[in-house]
Amino acid sequence: MTTYPSIDAARLTRRLQHPGQRIRMVLDTDTFNEIDDQFAVTYALLSPDSVTVEALYAAPFFNELSTGPADGMEKSYQELLKILPLLGKENVPVYRGSTSYLPKDGGFVESEAARDLVERALASDPEDPLYVVAIGAITNVASAIRMEPSIVERIVVVWLGGHSFAWPDTKEFNLYQDVPAARVVFDCGAPVVMVPCMGVASHLHTSLSEIRDYVKDLGPIGEYLYETYKNCANDHFGYTRVIWDISTIAWLVKPDWAPSYLAPSPRISDDGRWIQDPTRHAIRYVYHLHRDAVFKDLFRKLGGEASR
Repeated sequence: MTTYPSIDAARLTRRLQHPGQRIRMVLDTDTFNEIDDQFAVTYALLSPDSVTVEALYAAPFFNELSTGPADGMEKSYQELLKILPLLGKENVPVYRGSTSYLPKDGGFVESEAARDLVERALASDPEDPLYVVAIGAITNVASAIRMEPSIVERIVVVWLGGHSFAWPDTKEFNLYQDVPAARVVFDCGAPVVMVPCMGVASHLHTSLSEIRDYVKDLGPIGEYLYETYKNCANDHFGYTRVIWDISTIAWLVKPDWAPSYLAPSPRISDDGRWIQDPTRHAIRYVYHLHRDAVFKDLFRKLGGEASR
């Protein structure tokens, strides 16, 4: 059984506050799984006043777009390599992640991403933690924590995972792909900022017409995001789509756009529901997103304007 360092309640509470300064971060993303990861990668890399993206990690996924977790991870890795030149950011390192999900009986999945995360976290000052922003199955992050449990004192995990606490279940794609990994992250005592999907990030709808008007003509990345959105549906009449993953970047850029409170870290039942336990350590729980402010900031940054 893995033993994790204990962070006292007062220190954990301080760590769960937005630092109010530029954040060092890595972004763990299943980039080929959906169209929203591309927007999130772009948003992070176009927000240098708020965040410094030190590395990108390809996360595993398995659905109709992949033949298994390893194929999903590799496709996500290749998608990251495609996006970076469109942004002129080829210097940002990209690492392959896990080829399988976390073993249920302990251990971790070896990968370049997990090893890089351990190395960067250990090199971080505990008072200047590395923010680990995860927008897919959280296997890479949980593996790194199991590889080197001491990193829980040097990281803050910001995860788009699970549904809101009020939702009937939490059988959400990122969480339910790898429940053992989610349990590691919620159980290990690390500072976690949780952005739920249904009920919170689900506010972040946009339409093809909005992407055409405010994104399409904004350089190579704008054209790519537009084409990606256009190809996601056969009929765009009366249609909108959630760009889930930009929610995590929004909290980093301006936490007022993603109001939150401290809550006990939840447990996850075997049938995919939240179990609330008031004796557990705290996490930060985002309960709302100001949709218009977030998209305005993204669109302005794509256009080269300063955020207002």
